[in-house]
Amino acid sequence: MAGQETGLIGMEMEMTEKRKIPVVIPAYEPDEKLLGLLGELKKEGIAPVIVVDDGSGPKYRKLFDRAEKEFGAKVLRHAVNLGKGRALKTAFNECLQSSGEIIGCVTADSDGQHTAASIRKCMEAMREHPLALVLGCRNFDQKDVPARSAFGNKLTRLVLQYLAGVSVSDSQTGLRGIPRGLMARLMNVSGERFEFETNMLLEAKAASVPILEVKIPTIYLEKNKRSHFRPVQDSIRIYGMFGKFLFSSLSSSVLDLLLFSLFCALFRDRTLLYADYIVLSTVAARVLSAVYNFCINYRVVFQSGAAVWKSALKYFLLAALQMGCSAFLVSLIYSFTGGWEIAVKIPVDVALFFLSFWIQREAVYR
Repeated sequence: MAGQETGLIGMEMEMTEKRKIPVVIPAYEPDEKLLGLLGELKKEGIAPVIVVDDGSGPKYRKLFDRAEKEFGAKVLRHAVNLGKGRALKTAFNECLQSSGEIIGCVTADSDGQHTAASIRKCMEAMREHPLALVLGCRNFDQKDVPARSAFGNKLTRLVLQYLAGVSVSDSQTGLRGIPRGLMARLMNVSGERFEFETNMLLEAKAASVPILEVKIPTIYLEKNKRSHFRPVQDSIRIYGMFGKFLFSSLSSSVLDLLLFSLFCALFRDRTLLYADYIVLSTVAARVLSAVYNFCINYRVVFQSGAAVWKSALKYFLLAALQMGCSAFLVSLIYSFTGGWEIAVKIPVDVALFFLSFWIQREAVYR
């Protein structure tokens, strides 16, 4: 039996080795660096290669014709510029329809940042881990990295780690090994431009796809002047996905504080014990704001696919626990400090907010 098992594993590995991994290169108004990369890939025997002309226009037609005729790349064309996300989806569709023998694909940029050696490294990692999302990760602590690239990537990395629970060292790398199953899911994921690469990481987490990092050289030519990434517009698109949660949380907090103030005014002189009205006000305000918050989070923010009653049960258990902690801590601190109740409540609830978000992300709407 052991020998038979070993034989089956060997056959499976051999089949994996034979299955193709297309290289996908989205390109918008590229220069000779694209042809240089295609020349490297041809020399290394890396094929097939799919290049997506993302609406570069007639001026670049000859360059894409050369990519096709001289280097054997398959060129897919957009009539107008639709964005990197759409270009990747166009290539994914081609890959998924062309053959059932692919493990997945490796995406690379056309601006000279990725070498044939780095692409091969990601391909080898894919063959060893065919179900993982492989990221070719750069080192942003090097001195020659442009400041806007280093800052933007590090900021996105921190935001992703906290808000989405995705921990990667290079969140915006264009060199990625994407398994076949994830490619199919990504066809329906939102994002037409650079935000699609962030959405890809979120989708991998949602689908429980493991993320594997592969270290690659950090190459920035001409201080990344050729990049089509627009720091303001595309950063707004990337962080826009988090705006819904911030709106939900802030509006719930404002509603909670307004209701708390209202109930304090109503209950302040109607309780036997001096601090009782704080507890009553906290409970009443939190129940109403929690109902509002759950509805927004379930439908809009996390877009949960779980049964409403299951998510609601977990959410309101969490809300009750959070409410109890808030009431206890505010009453305790207020008994020592006195003053204005809101001034005590705000810092307490801010601390509980961060803890609550983590629990919602990992347990309530997971």
